[in-house]
Amino acid sequence: MSDNEHQAAATGPAQPEDGGFEDLRHLVERGAVTSVLLAVPDMQGRLKGKRYDAAHFLAAVATGGADMCAYVFATDVDMRPLNGFALASFDTGYGDMGLLPDPGSVYQLAWMPRTALVFADAIGHDGQPVAVAPRQILWQQLARLASRGITAQVGLETEFVLCHEGYADVAETGSIEIEPVDTENRDYSLDYPRVMDRFLADLQECLAGAGRPIEAIKLESAPGQVEITFPYGDPMAAADTHLLLKHAARTIGGQSCLVPTFMAAPATGVGSGCHIHLSLVQDGAPLFAETGGRMPDAVRHVIAGLLDVLPHLAVLYAPTVNSYKRFVPGSFAPVNFTWGRDNRTCAIRVIGQGDNLHLEIRLPGADANPYLALAAVLAAAQHGLDHKLDPPHPCVGNAFAETGAPPVPGSLEEALAGLDSSPLPASDLLTPAGVEHYTNAARHEIAAHRTTVTDLDLRRGFATV
Repeated sequence: MSDNEHQAAATGPAQPEDGGFEDLRHLVERGAVTSVLLAVPDMQGRLKGKRYDAAHFLAAVATGGADMCAYVFATDVDMRPLNGFALASFDTGYGDMGLLPDPGSVYQLAWMPRTALVFADAIGHDGQPVAVAPRQILWQQLARLASRGITAQVGLETEFVLCHEGYADVAETGSIEIEPVDTENRDYSLDYPRVMDRFLADLQECLAGAGRPIEAIKLESAPGQVEITFPYGDPMAAADTHLLLKHAARTIGGQSCLVPTFMAAPATGVGSGCHIHLSLVQDGAPLFAETGGRMPDAVRHVIAGLLDVLPHLAVLYAPTVNSYKRFVPGSFAPVNFTWGRDNRTCAIRVIGQGDNLHLEIRLPGADANPYLALAAVLAAAQHGLDHKLDPPHPCVGNAFAETGAPPVPGSLEEALAGLDSSPLPASDLLTPAGVEHYTNAARHEIAAHRTTVTDLDLRRGFATV
């Protein structure tokens, strides 16, 4: 089932109405769908929710909503409840929040028989959207853009490494040696190993069946590494699609004893990104369109806003300790905040010509929560437009050798410290409570790594100190 695209001027989640799930109703009546997954994206950018009988969903949940423990927005990557969250804690009793199904985000899942997935928005006891929910944070930025008569068009390029299944050994051994399905650098190759060819064919067919067709598949330079590109479109749909990709890839992989990893740095020297391609449209006309080869002021302002603000928002697009192991000189991940024309060594790459001119933001890794990363990018872009900022001179040549540009944070600790000095007011992106919510999550991530003995500790010290 193809989804009904979100209206660009949307200010938030739509209230379900009779007929809002009419296409789903027809599928249920025909027996094509018997189960519905109602899901919200959590802080880590994963789908969390419940599985419903399809008839019950239509009769009760679609119009009345559902409940879920609010702790899904107050846990770490292992789903351990964390202290210090106002939304949900032992002190508050870990109460429920409401789930409002989004009739514009309904997908029939080709990788799960007779199953549809419906995205939901989180609602508090006061009837208002939960401010720290990733989807709501993105909704706010789309509403701010809409108030200016501007819509954003985005496309996501997501990389991951496909491995032979073996991650279950971690629970028993405490360590893992990932084994990619290939051992060669097959960058741009069309000679796919058989296991990858079968997996990618199934993935492409299933996502097309869900109404989110892949634009292109490209093998990358690391063994077993793949890049998936989706067509340009609505930012909320793009973020939803990213989560559908992860769900489909893991489900399809599990059927063949394969596992895709979306870590930013799954192995030393390997980096997987989630690049954001961005353009803006006002009154039906592209704001980034060149005239006579001259870059318009809107592009310059947006580039400047990105360079001014994104150094302080790394917590939102590089949320884990592992995220920062991807930013390595000489790789294809940026190490400083630079921009340039068709320059892959820069953080912001200007590509295309004429009406097709757009920006590629190369900072987020594959582990980024797409809603938060997109919200950070859109907030920074609007900051540049609001203040008519001008960027520095573009980088020509190797941006890794640029010495005057601000460096990308070297760790999550540095990113956390940089959030306090952001030139973007907290109210323009997150509420003060939202800032505290995500900084608290970062502090817990740092603490978990600080006291954990790793394989590297053992290799460097077990028999040598």
